[in-house]
Amino acid sequence: MQSRYFTLTDYPEGLPRREIFKLETQELPELGPGEVRVRNRWLSVDPYMRGRMSGVHTYVPPFELGKPMDGGAIGEVIESNDEKLKVGDRVSHMGGWRDIAQGSAQGVFKLPDHDVPEQAYLGILGMPGMTAWTGLNRIAECKPGDNVLVSAASGAVGSLVAQLAKAKGCHVVGIAGAAHKLAWLESVGVEPVTYKERTASELSDAIKLASPEGIDVYFENVGGICLEAALSQLNEGARIAVCGMIDSYNAEKPAPGPSNLSQLVVRKAKMQGFIVADHWSNYGYFLNEVAPQVAAGKFDYKETVEEGLERTPDAFLALFEGANTGKMLVKLDG
Repeated sequence: MQSRYFTLTDYPEGLPRREIFKLETQELPELGPGEVRVRNRWLSVDPYMRGRMSGVHTYVPPFELGKPMDGGAIGEVIESNDEKLKVGDRVSHMGGWRDIAQGSAQGVFKLPDHDVPEQAYLGILGMPGMTAWTGLNRIAECKPGDNVLVSAASGAVGSLVAQLAKAKGCHVVGIAGAAHKLAWLESVGVEPVTYKERTASELSDAIKLASPEGIDVYFENVGGICLEAALSQLNEGARIAVCGMIDSYNAEKPAPGPSNLSQLVVRKAKMQGFIVADHWSNYGYFLNEVAPQVAAGKFDYKETVEEGLERTPDAFLALFEGANTGKMLVKLDG
C-alpha cells in the first residue's frame, strides 16, 4: 500500500512559500509487531507548526527537510498488529500531513465514547480545546465575575476561551478582525472589538469602552498591539495567560516589545506562558467537564474545512491570513 505525505524542501524566512511543501509517495512496508496502519480522515493544521519550520529545536523538534511532516490527525484503523486496537476503530494520533499513517500503536488512541463529531477531537475536544481550558483555569485562574479579554477570540482556542469564561459568569471581550468574526462573537454574548486599522492606543480605548471596569484576565494568542493595548487596561492583580503570539511567527526580525510592560509592576499583575503538553495529565478532567457540554450543544464551535490532502499547505498558510473561523481542518476522502 502507498502513502502520500508532505515534506519541507527548505526552512522559510517570513511567511512560508507554497512551493516549499512537496507532496511525495512511498510504498509502506509490512506491519511490524505492535504497529498499526491508519487511513486518515481529518488532518489538523495549527499555528505552532510554523515554529517547527525554522530548523530550531524549541519545545518541539523541528520538521526535518525531506522527511514526512506530522501533526494531529483522526483516522480509521485499517490494519493492526496490536491487541488494543482493531480494524475499524476511530483513532487520534500525530501522523498527519499524509493520507495513510503507519507506526507504533503507542501513539495511537481510540476516540472516547462521546456523542460528538469525530473531528471535534482535533478542535474543541482536542489540543485547541485543552489549551483554552488549561490557560483559562490553570494558568489565569479565572473566577466567576472576572472581566476577561481574549485575543484571536474567534479562533480555535480563543472561541472556547470566550465561551468557557461566559459559562463561569464572566464579562468577556473578544478581539478579532473580520466583520463576520465580530458578529459571531456578539452572537455568543461576547463584546466584540476589532484591531483592524487601529493603533495600540486606539485598541486600548476600544477595550476600555467594552469593559469599563478593566481587565482581570487576558488570554493572549496574538501579541503585538493586542498585548500593548491589554496591558493598559489591567486591573490590580490581573493574570495573563500567554498561549501564543501569532503576530510574530513570520517576523523576519525581532519586533520591539510593548512600551508599557511596566504595567505588570504597577498593577501587580502576573504574566505566564504555558505549553499545553506539560498539562496533558489533566486531559481527562477537561473531557469530563467539556465533552458533555459539547454533546449537549452548549458551545457554539466553528470549523473551517479544506477538502483533500493536496490542500493541506494551503489550509496551513491561510491561518496567517485570518482566513479561518474556529478550527482549521483538512478533510480527506474516505
